[in-house]
Amino acid sequence: MIDLRPPGDRVVLVGAPPRDLDTRVVEEHIEELARLTDTAGGEVVATLVQRLDRPHPRLFLGEGKAEALLRLVRERDGNLVIFDEELTPAQGKNLEDLLGVRVMDRSELILDIFATRARSREARMQVELAQLEYLLPRLRRMWSHLSRIRGGIGLRGPGETQLETDRRLIGRRIADLKRKLEGVARAREVQRRGREGVFQAALVGYTNAGKSSLLQALSGSEQFVEDRLFATLDAATRRVALGAGHEALLTDTVGFIRKLPHHLVASFRSTLEEAQEADVLLHVIDAAHPEWEERFEVVAEVLAELGLHERPRILVFNKIDRLTHAEEEVLRSRIRALESTPAVFVSALVPDSLNALRATLLARVRARLREVTVRVPVTEGAVLAELHREGEVLERATRDGEIAVRVRLPDPVVGRMRARGYLASDVAEAGADRGGAPRVPTAAPSSDGEGRTS
Repeated sequence: MIDLRPPGDRVVLVGAPPRDLDTRVVEEHIEELARLTDTAGGEVVATLVQRLDRPHPRLFLGEGKAEALLRLVRERDGNLVIFDEELTPAQGKNLEDLLGVRVMDRSELILDIFATRARSREARMQVELAQLEYLLPRLRRMWSHLSRIRGGIGLRGPGETQLETDRRLIGRRIADLKRKLEGVARAREVQRRGREGVFQAALVGYTNAGKSSLLQALSGSEQFVEDRLFATLDAATRRVALGAGHEALLTDTVGFIRKLPHHLVASFRSTLEEAQEADVLLHVIDAAHPEWEERFEVVAEVLAELGLHERPRILVFNKIDRLTHAEEEVLRSRIRALESTPAVFVSALVPDSLNALRATLLARVRARLREVTVRVPVTEGAVLAELHREGEVLERATRDGEIAVRVRLPDPVVGRMRARGYLASDVAEAGADRGGAPRVPTAAPSSDGEGRTS
C-alpha cells in the first residue's frame, strides 16, 4: 500500500552555547530543544554542538562547523535544522542558502507550538500577533520556504495565511490584532472587577511543571493535562475549597520557558494580567527536575519583565512522589539556601499532600479577614445566612432575643454590618459582657513532616 501521508520533518538540532557553560547544562538545553521538537511533531535525527566565544556574523557557527553541519544534514537525510539560539534574518537566509533546507531558531519553534496548541479565540489572536511580528523582518526568507515546501513545523497556525501577503498588509493585520486584544483586555478587566473581594491565586511556573494537574486536583474540575511542553495555553479559573467555609479562585496561566520569545510575552500580556490581580502567586516547580534552580531563575526573570517580581509568592514544589526521602531532604536544604519565600511540597497525584497547600492558602485568606462580633435579632435569619455565606463563624450564643456571633469577615461585609447597626465591635475590643471572646490568633501551618510545609 502506498503511504500518502506527507513526509515528516527530519530535524537536525544545533546548539552553540558559550564556552564557559557547564556541560551538564548544555546537555539539558539540547534535551529541552529535542522535547520541543517532539511536541511540534518533528523527528530528531542528529545533533551538533559548537561552543562559541561569540556568534559568527554570517552563519552563527564557524565556517568549518557550518560545513560539518551540511555533511550531517545530507548523511541523515534531514530536511529541517533548528538552532537553540536566536538567529538574525540574515543568518537564517545564509544558512538556508548553504544547507539547502529550512532553518529555524528556538523562538520560531516555540511560536509554531503555540500555534498548534491555541484553542480559544484570544489565544489564537495572541499567537498570530507574535508570529507576524516575528516573521515581518524575515518575509524574504519565508517566501523561499513557500516556494519549496508546503506545511511542516513553522508553517502552520493562524500566521500561515499571512505569509503570502506583503509587509503593508501584515502591518495592518498586526494593528488590527492589537486593537482586538485591547478590547479583550478591557473585557477581562470587567470580569476581574466582578471578582473583587474573593481571594485569588495564580499558578505560574516553567512549562510542564504540573500547573494544570494541580488545578485539576485542587478544584476537582476536568482540565486538559498532557506530559508535553505547553500542553495548554488558555487561562482557566476555578473555585477551590480551602476548608472552614472558605474558598479561593485559582487561575492557571501559560507556562514559561528558557528564551521565551519577547513577542510572545508581549502578546500574552493580557492573559498574564490575571496573575497581576492575584493576591498571591503560586510558583509551581518540578521538584524532580535536576535543573529546577535554573528554571526557577527563568520564571523569576519573566515575572520581573511582567512587573510581578514583588507580588507575594509561595513556592509549590510539585511531583514530590518521584523523590526518595533522602532526595527530599537534599531539596529542602537547597531551598533554605535559596530565599525566605514560603515553600510547600505537594504531588498532584497524591490528594493528601494537597492539604498543606490548602492550609497555607487558608491562612492567607484568614489574614485578610477581620474578626468581629455581630449582634443579630433572632428573627433576622437572612443576616445570619449572610454571615455563614460570607465569612467564617467561630462562635455564637443566644441571649435576650439576640444572637451574638463571633465571625471572621471581609472588610466590605464588616462595613455592611456596621451600616445596618449589627456590628457590636471588633473582637479585640469586645468584652465578655458584649458576647465577645478573646481573639484567636491565626497561625500559618507548621512543618510537621506530614503537612510537608516549610
